[in-house]
Amino acid sequence: MPAGTTILDAALDAGIDYPFGCQSGNCGACKSRLVAGDVAMAGYSEFALGDDEKARGLILACRAVPRADSEVAWIEEHDLVTHPRRVLSCRVIGLDDATHDIKRIRLGIVSGGPFDFSAGQFASVTFAGCPPRDYSMANVAGDPALEFHVRHGSGGATSAYVRDRLTLGDAVRVEGPFGTSYLRESHRGPIIAVAGGSGLAPIKSIVEQALALALPQHIHLYFGVRTARDLYLDEHFVALAAKHANFHFTPVVSNGASGGHRTGLVHDAVAADFTSFDGCKAYLAGPPALVEAATMLFERRGMRRVDIHADAFYTAAEMAQAGRKTGADL
Repeated sequence: MPAGTTILDAALDAGIDYPFGCQSGNCGACKSRLVAGDVAMAGYSEFALGDDEKARGLILACRAVPRADSEVAWIEEHDLVTHPRRVLSCRVIGLDDATHDIKRIRLGIVSGGPFDFSAGQFASVTFAGCPPRDYSMANVAGDPALEFHVRHGSGGATSAYVRDRLTLGDAVRVEGPFGTSYLRESHRGPIIAVAGGSGLAPIKSIVEQALALALPQHIHLYFGVRTARDLYLDEHFVALAAKHANFHFTPVVSNGASGGHRTGLVHDAVAADFTSFDGCKAYLAGPPALVEAATMLFERRGMRRVDIHADAFYTAAEMAQAGRKTGADL
């Protein structure tokens, strides 16, 4: 192969489906083990490859140029994590109004645990007399209680029950976990998390898990709401940003008085702040229109689709209109 060719370029030229992302040493997607041989490494981000990893013989294929015949093995990110599927019997131990139309519910596990999941996943939740609905966990795994955010929307029978009839001590069935839009803990490039409405729940879990793991990269949370009264947990995230220098919180209000926050559509705010998404991963949660608009933005700016993570959620009205068999009250 020509002098100066990286291992990644050589593999791709040979038709090998080698994992990669930014191709500039920022994301760590092509992290590999040097089994034999010798390579020269061009510049790269310390977040993508730490000194301890380098000392253990790991390299970045996109920055590694062989100086002799070399053998490498890539380190696969296991995109489909597996956790034991559990059916839990729970009790409501916390119930409060997050906003005028979102209830925050905390459930204690009575039986069926332990319940392990990856930050960003969801569960099927059944309240008495209601059909099951999918809601994302807002807590991190290992917390003593499960936390869900339930927004009441037009035509949502389950969310109406939660708003009007659910009380402390009520029994609730939880089955899961499900979903593929969870935190990729091995990724070391920037994280861009975009939430709308009660889509904040899985994003909260992702952000808090990333900070608990002390992931070193910058983590950007954009929270889009219709009006200032739809904001919630903003003080919580402001406090996290004050505590963690690598965490940045930006609330965005689309209609009416902003209360001093940024205005407009949340994905437009992201577009204004970033000229490149090199090495980034995106986590999206909220109304389908928000997820679709943000996905289009990221792809136009060069982000690979495999680096954009979102689970599709639909309100009861949206499901009825589209004839869907599964979905969620948002």
